[in-house]
Amino acid sequence: MVFFKQLLYALKHESSSPRFSRLSQGFKWLSPGLSVKRWLLLSAVGVVLASLGLAIFVKLTPIFYAIEFTQAIVQNLARVFPSYISGPLVMLCGLLFIWWGQARTLGSITEVLMPEGDEELVDVLLAHRRLNRGPKIVAVGGGTGLSTLLRGLKEYSANITAIVTVADDGGSSGRLRREIGVLPPGDIRSCLAALADEEKLITELFQYRFRAGDGLTGHSFGNLFLTAMSDITGDLEQAIAASSKVLAIRGQVLPATLSDVHLWAELGDGRRVEGESSITHANGKILKIGCTPANPPAVPKALQAIEEADYIIFGPGSLYTSVIPNFLVPEIVAAIAQKQVPRIYVCNIMSQPGETNGYTVSDHVRAIDAACGRRIFDAVLVQKKMPSPATLEQYARQESYPIPVDRDNLLRLGCRVVLANIMDEDEQTALVRHNSQNLARILLRWYARTQSSHSDKSHSLPRSPKTGQTNGSKVS
Repeated sequence: MVFFKQLLYALKHESSSPRFSRLSQGFKWLSPGLSVKRWLLLSAVGVVLASLGLAIFVKLTPIFYAIEFTQAIVQNLARVFPSYISGPLVMLCGLLFIWWGQARTLGSITEVLMPEGDEELVDVLLAHRRLNRGPKIVAVGGGTGLSTLLRGLKEYSANITAIVTVADDGGSSGRLRREIGVLPPGDIRSCLAALADEEKLITELFQYRFRAGDGLTGHSFGNLFLTAMSDITGDLEQAIAASSKVLAIRGQVLPATLSDVHLWAELGDGRRVEGESSITHANGKILKIGCTPANPPAVPKALQAIEEADYIIFGPGSLYTSVIPNFLVPEIVAAIAQKQVPRIYVCNIMSQPGETNGYTVSDHVRAIDAACGRRIFDAVLVQKKMPSPATLEQYARQESYPIPVDRDNLLRLGCRVVLANIMDEDEQTALVRHNSQNLARILLRWYARTQSSHSDKSHSLPRSPKTGQTNGSKVS
């Protein structure tokens, strides 16, 4: 198997001619795990059995002479060429005919299924097999942080479930919620676009905002699409399922609850603020957060996904308005707490004005613990390297600063710390975001290291399909 993989690698990277390229594509059909070799062998056995059955049916009358004729030819060939040459030569000719016939058959199928020809069918099948063998991952959160995470995770597994908050009441989602009475589709829209195969085009389409039109201005196409699907299918859950089929996403997206929840927060100055968008704008220290109605029921499929999960990830995203709202659904917290699988929280890189001013990493952990009433994760992933001075200056104007890693407090809380470089810094706009590929790679590496102590199930860590490498991280 190792030799076979090395042969494929050599053919792929050392041969630039079309002939060798085509040959390497042919060898790919014999790759382990593709479930093709067994059917080729079965076809060959079928040819032999069919010939044998025909011989029995006609009582060997015509076939006897055919065999005699073939035997005469073989004997004459054996006189000219030794058997150790003629035998393998005839066998090779037979194998070439089989390969040629199968290749032409698969080529005809490829032309129908993939008419554009941008990618070989065998490559699609190999990727499909690899992704379907990936771990069952549940990602809990909302906002742009969750969609960033999903964009990286989908390169390693197709068994992804995103559990998304439905507490948003601002922007286009808030308008649709107030005017039509639907659950806010904004965060769900972003997650669907992130998991779609044609992500770039789908993202541009779903994020497109109308700039004119009576009542359309400010609305995104994705929000209107999900709103229409909700009306057609009956509820948001079925609308998401139908949209997922249309977009051919890898995995599934589920709302945490189908209840019409509204967030509220109690601030340090005694104020009680209603509404997700108002909490951030209140610019006060958040002491407690909850929702109305209290204790909303969870979506059953979300609980099932958690029960079957091999790995659970929280965040990244706004602490009080994207991550914690999912934990205001008691059934979700209870389901996660019962799972003995690797569970990790991805902390934000910068503090968020109005929510986490002056917060350390341990403050984030305490806030989640308080909302859940217990600890539901084992470790926290934080950015290792500081942003550039120019970026820090830009953020400081908005009263946003890097979140300090107070390791001693985290260790006292019994929380492991994973330090890694997972930041993507845009020098032109001076903005920092999580890097999708690095974030997913580090998370899968940590999972591979810790899964044996949590579960008897085993999934080997797949390498990045783009670089074939893994990034380093430090665990304490």
